[in-house]
Amino acid sequence: MGSPKALLTLNGVSFADGLISAFAPCDEVVVVLGHDAERIRSGIFLRTARFVVNPNPERGQLSSLQCGLEAISDADAIFFTPVDYPAIHPRTVRLLLAHAGTFAMPRFEGRRGHPVLLDRKLAGELLLCETNARDVIRAHDPVYVDVDDPGILEDVDDPVSYARLQECSR
Repeated sequence: MGSPKALLTLNGVSFADGLISAFAPCDEVVVVLGHDAERIRSGIFLRTARFVVNPNPERGQLSSLQCGLEAISDADAIFFTPVDYPAIHPRTVRLLLAHAGTFAMPRFEGRRGHPVLLDRKLAGELLLCETNARDVIRAHDPVYVDVDDPGILEDVDDPVSYARLQECSR
C-alpha cells in the first residue's frame, strides 16, 4: 500500500496516532514495532506511548503480541489490537475498561471485533502459546460488550479495504 500500515492515515491522522489517542484512558499504551521500526516511530507524532521493538517480526503477529505482553507483564488488564483496525472509537475503549480484570470483546451487530481486553490469566496463556493467538482466545468465553462502533470490524488489509474505510469516514 506504499507505506507501513501504522503510517497510513484516516481523516488526516496516522493509524498509529489514532489508536494511541483511542487508548488514552489506559494507564499505559505500548506500541510494538516490527519491520520498518525506526521509520514508523519517526512518523508517529504522539509520544505518550512506549515503543517496544519485536526483534523477530518475521515470526508473525503472535510474536509481536508476546513482546507487548512481556513489556507489561504486571498489568491486570491488557488491551490488544492490530494497527490495521484504525477506526476503533475511544468510547469503545472506555466501555471495555469497565470490564477490566476479565476477558472481554466488543460486539457490533452480533459480530465480535477489536480491541480485545485480556485478564492476567489469559495474557499468561498467550505468552506461552506456540501456535497462534486465535487458538488461545477461542478456547475461552469472553464477556461480550455490545457497542455502537463499526470500527471494531474495520480490518484494513489491502487497498480495497483502505479505500472503503476512507470513503465511509467522510
